[in-house]
Amino acid sequence: MSLQLIPTDLPATSIDVDTLVIGLHLQELSASARAVDLASGGLITALLESGDLSAKLYSLGRLFQVPGVRARRVVTVGLGKAGELDMGKFLKVVGDTARSIRSGPGTRVASYLNEAQVPNRSAAFLSRQQAVAVLQANYRYEATVKRKPGGPGLSEWQMAGADSTDVAIGVALGQGQLRARELGNLPPNICTPAYLAKTAKELEQQFASLAVEVLDQDQMRALNMGALLGVGQGSANPPYLIIMRHQGGGDAKPFVLVGKGITFDTGGISIKPGAGMDEMKYDMCGAASVFGTMEAVARLNLPINVIGIVPAVENMPDGNSYRPGDVLTSMSGLTIEVLNTDAEGRLILCDALTYAKRFEPQALVDIATLTGACVVALGKHAHGLMGKHDDLVEELAAAGVQVHDRAWRLPLWDDYQPQLDSGFADMANIGGKNAGAITAGCFLARYTEGQRWAHLDIAGTAWDEGRKGSATGRPVPLLTEWLLRQAGQG
Repeated sequence: MSLQLIPTDLPATSIDVDTLVIGLHLQELSASARAVDLASGGLITALLESGDLSAKLYSLGRLFQVPGVRARRVVTVGLGKAGELDMGKFLKVVGDTARSIRSGPGTRVASYLNEAQVPNRSAAFLSRQQAVAVLQANYRYEATVKRKPGGPGLSEWQMAGADSTDVAIGVALGQGQLRARELGNLPPNICTPAYLAKTAKELEQQFASLAVEVLDQDQMRALNMGALLGVGQGSANPPYLIIMRHQGGGDAKPFVLVGKGITFDTGGISIKPGAGMDEMKYDMCGAASVFGTMEAVARLNLPINVIGIVPAVENMPDGNSYRPGDVLTSMSGLTIEVLNTDAEGRLILCDALTYAKRFEPQALVDIATLTGACVVALGKHAHGLMGKHDDLVEELAAAGVQVHDRAWRLPLWDDYQPQLDSGFADMANIGGKNAGAITAGCFLARYTEGQRWAHLDIAGTAWDEGRKGSATGRPVPLLTEWLLRQAGQG
């Protein structure tokens, strides 16, 4: 069942839906809650006083056939103290509420949660983010799963206090994040490099602003992409370089996103331990985030130029695989001594970043599930953010804070560069056990000289761990908010 998100300006008491959602701040009713309380003869106030309803953060209450209210049922949502609700808590409130209603009998919902008091966030911004959160909460992976019959799901989510523009923006952002999640969740025998190339072509057919080019092995060989091709040479699935162009800004220089697209990572000859290796299907989540962001940009038809570049490669052990001790020559002409074939993401990115220079970008950002060291440093909450251009780093960090898709800056000092020294090539592909996330960033920095560049390491944030883990779609929210701001629409 497809979910429609619709703005409404109808009063909470008169809207005709299956489920009405109203927020309750501690010691202060929202406008819609006051209206329901008045229409029902003080029912909300009485139930709060008796303890049968709670305004404590994340608490949910269900009322049926409320007097004076046209909706069949009313769901109350605890918002905690007024002024203490931040963006992360608001998104969780919306998501938890949507998931709880999804499994019930009502399919048509009217939400008045935009009345929540979130400091420094406008009602228009909350409308966008509510739309994103509802779409994420309603997502179910079904591509390879035969689901047991459940509730009817959600068919309509009306948002009070929203206008059609903000809802449309929220839907575009949410659909982009869903694209990234679905690509990340697909199994690696389906989501191969060729599948990513096919998906890009499908997006080109869907959106008039997108133009797509796909380079095959012969074309990359002609460009001397020895690092990228070296990683892919052990796989039966050939690599591709995918270039997606959104042309919305005339002759202006583009913003370029480069996403690591390792569709499965065994580690190559430096093979990974078997436990948890299935999660290496998520090693293309940097690429997935570029796909998702490009879709959102195209849906919004932003008046800027954006280019998404995805090196799509599978890293497999084979008689033809690259080996520890090999020396690869990258597109830039720099040589790389391979000390570990499991440090492959930086090898495909370095050629893609070199290729990106031809577009003379205003800003160049790479996104990659690059290092376990970043997970050790920052856990599952913050992306690792690196770069030498303070203004760009600050722009990205601020965008992440705004949408609660946060990044934390790590140093990229030249002091770390000697860890990449090699006696047999211009550099090694690893820098030893210390500061692994940073030395990976230092490696990429060598291929972005003269560029306004930043690096996002999303190894800890791109998916939830465990047998029932799932791709998060991050950092699509951060990237789309950043690009909205570049377009003057943030």
